Amino acid sequence: MQVQVYLFLAGRCEEAIDFYKKTLGAEVMMLMRFKDSPEPPQPDMIPPGSEDKVMHTCLRIGDTMVMASDGRCEGAPSFQGFSLSLTVADEAEADRVFAALAEGGQIQMPLTKTFWSPRFGMLSDRFGVGWMVSVAARSS
Repeated sequence: MQVQVYLFLAGRCEEAIDFYKKTLGAEVMMLMRFKDSPEPPQPDMIPPGSEDKVMHTCLRIGDTMVMASDGRCEGAPSFQGFSLSLTVADEAEADRVFAALAEGGQIQMPLTKTFWSPRFGMLSDRFGVGWMVSVAARSS
C-alpha cells in the first residue's frame, strides 16, 4: 500500500509548479493539460477557457512524488487539516527553504530549536498549503 499527496490548486497549479521548482528544486515528471486529455472533460467539470489549465501533474520533490491539478479551476485553493512535512539535512537548508516557502505565505511558528530538532517551523505557503520544515535530528 502507498499513500501519496494530491494537491488541488483551484486554477493556480502552473504557478505552484514554478514556485516549487524554484523553492524546492521540484522536477516535473509528467504534466497533462485539459486540452490534451484523450477524453474531453465534462462541460460542468471546468469553466470555459480553462483548456490550458493543468489536468494532472506529478512532481518529484526530493525522494517524494507529489501529484497536483487545477481541479475545477474554482479560484482560491483552501487547504485545511494537514501539512506536508519537509525534512532537510542542515540548519542552513532549513533557513533557505523556510524563507522561500514563507514568501507570500503565513508563518505559524518561526524556525526555532526544539527538543526533537535543531530547527523546526510551520507555515502556509502562498497557495495555502501547510508545511512543517525540520532538520533531521543528529544521532549522539
